[in-house]
Amino acid sequence: MSAADTPAHDRFPDDDALIDRLPPGFRIGAATSAFQIEGATAEDGRTPSIWDTFCRVPGAVAGGDTGDTACDHYHRMPEDVALVAELGLDTYRFSVSWPRVQPGGRGPGNPKGLAFYDRLVDELLARDVTPWLTLYHWDLPQELQDAGGWPARDTAHRFADYAALVHDRLGDRVTHWTTLNEPFCSAVLGHVEGVHAPGGRSLADGVAAVHHLHLAHGLAALRLRAAARRPIDLAVTHLLGTSAPATDSPADREAARRADAFGFRFYLDPILRGAYPEDLIADLAAQGVEIPVHDGDLAAIATPIDTLGVNYYRSMKSSGTGPDGATTDARGLPVTRGLPHGGLPVTGLGWEVMPHDLTALLLRVARDYPGTPMVITENGAAYEDHPDEDGFVDDRERTAYLSAHLAAVARAREHGADVRGYLAWSLLDNFEWAYGYAQRFGLVRVDYATRKRTPKRSAHWLRDTAARVRGGTGDQGSSPRT
Repeated sequence: MSAADTPAHDRFPDDDALIDRLPPGFRIGAATSAFQIEGATAEDGRTPSIWDTFCRVPGAVAGGDTGDTACDHYHRMPEDVALVAELGLDTYRFSVSWPRVQPGGRGPGNPKGLAFYDRLVDELLARDVTPWLTLYHWDLPQELQDAGGWPARDTAHRFADYAALVHDRLGDRVTHWTTLNEPFCSAVLGHVEGVHAPGGRSLADGVAAVHHLHLAHGLAALRLRAAARRPIDLAVTHLLGTSAPATDSPADREAARRADAFGFRFYLDPILRGAYPEDLIADLAAQGVEIPVHDGDLAAIATPIDTLGVNYYRSMKSSGTGPDGATTDARGLPVTRGLPHGGLPVTGLGWEVMPHDLTALLLRVARDYPGTPMVITENGAAYEDHPDEDGFVDDRERTAYLSAHLAAVARAREHGADVRGYLAWSLLDNFEWAYGYAQRFGLVRVDYATRKRTPKRSAHWLRDTAARVRGGTGDQGSSPRT
C-alpha cells in the first residue's frame, strides 16, 4: 500500500494539525528489545538469561511460549534494518543481550556476540538510521541471578563493567546510550509481584532491586562519560503514568500520593534530584523496609543525563478502599489499589486508551523536573490482528492509537514540554514477556510459522507521517537529530 492508497478516512485531521507542527528534526522511529526478537538463545556462545529460565516455569508464560526463536532477528537482522529504512524511520531503538556479549555476566566479551551488534550498527548507519542503544532490557545473565541478582549490590558493579565492554566496542559509532529499560518492571513485576523474571515475591527484594538498578545506571553513566571518544547522549528509560485519586475522599487522595511515590517519584527523584522522596521512605519504613543506600550512591545515581526516556501505555486511578470497603489490610497498613478510569476505549489487553493522560504526564515532568529533555521511547497497543491472504493487517485501531498519542506529544510540546522524539512499540510482533506470542504490538506482522514480515496499515501511516514531519516547517524547538 502506498501513501496514495491510504483512504481519506484513515487520516486524523485533528491529530494531523498538531502533528504537522512538529519540527523537522523531531525523531520518529520504532523500538524493539533483544530477548523479544532475536531468538538464537543458545548460539554463538550466548548463555541463559533469567527470562530463558522463567519461560521454563510451568504457567509463567502464556501458552508455554519461549524466546528460543522469537522473530529470528539474529539471523534476519539485515532484512529488519531494511524494513526500518523502507518505513522512513530515522531512529531505531534496540537492546543489547547481556548474556550474548558477556556470557555469564562476567569476564571478557564474546567476540561472536559483539560482532552481531557491530553488524547491526553498521547496517543502520549505512541506511542513515540512528542507532538508539539500550544496554539492559531485562535479560540478566542467569549466573548473576544465581549470585543474588538485582537485590544484590554486586550486580550493579557487574553492569557497569558490561556497559564499559559494550561501549569499548561500539562507542566509536553509537551516540545514543540508554542504560536501563523500565526498572519498575525489573524490580516490582520481577521481585514483588512475581509475574516477570525471576518471579520473586518480596517487597524488600524489590526495593533493593530498584536501588541497585539505579546504582547500576549511575555507575555505568560515569564509566560511559569517562570513556566517551565523542559526545554522547546518555539516557535512562522509565515506565511512567499518573496516579489520580479515584474520588476526592481523604483515603483516595492518600492512596494516590502513595502510588505516585512508589510508582513515579521512586524512579525520577534519585536520578534528577539526587534523593529519594521522604514520604516514600516513611511509607516503606511502615512496612519494615529500608532502601539500602550506601555513602556515595546517590551522587553516582544523579550523574547528569541528557535525555529521559518515557515509556507510556496507560494510567490507573488510586483507591484507598479495598473491595470489602476496608481502608486497611490484614497487617493494619493502608490500602492502595489501582482501578481503571472506566468509560474509555480499551486495547486488546484491556488497557484503557488515554492519550490525554500522556500530555498531562509530559507536562508534569516538565514542571517538576525542569530542563529535562524527553523522548517517548515506547508507546503502542496490542489489538487482535486479522491478516488477509497476503498477510496484510488493516489495523485501523492501532493506527488511530498511534495518531492520538503522537498528537498528545505534540500538544505537550506546544505547552512547554521538551519532547524530542517518538519511538513506537514495536517494530515487529514479538515475544511479549508473560503474554507470550498471543499479543501483537507490531507495526510489522510476523507470521510465526514462517517468520515472514508484512508491514501493517499502521506502519504505512507512520511512514507517511514521518515523511510529512521531516519535510515540514513545524515549530523549531529544541529537537536536534544526530
